[in-house]
Amino acid sequence: MHSDPIADMLNRIRNAVAVRHGHVDVPTSKFKRSLAQLLVKEGYLGSVEEAEVDGHPVLRIALKYGPKRSPIIHSLTRVSKPGRRAYAKSKDVPVVRGGLGIAVVSTSQGLMADRDARRKGVGGEVVCEVW
Repeated sequence: MHSDPIADMLNRIRNAVAVRHGHVDVPTSKFKRSLAQLLVKEGYLGSVEEAEVDGHPVLRIALKYGPKRSPIIHSLTRVSKPGRRAYAKSKDVPVVRGGLGIAVVSTSQGLMADRDARRKGVGGEVVCEVW
């Protein structure tokens, strides 16, 4: 049992990218599915589909690489943790690497990238940063 399933998902993706795997399987949940779909929409992951492995539902996440198989994801860090939650108002949502990366924010309107949260004027919990 994991105390932080989101950190477990991010670690699995980070480890799979480090060894250049084509995809990674992650135990499924609605939050993880929406996080993975947001990363696909932002261009950091290839695709997300639901599958079943040994009778358990999993998210099969296709990883994305650039030319010469260089990883698209350079850094994937958890910001808000179970022991220390990180919240930000709409004006205080962090800008990652001068706008080259994204901060994933969990808002009342769902998960969204930092620039979308600022544009809509909503704040929330800063889940992770990707660049």
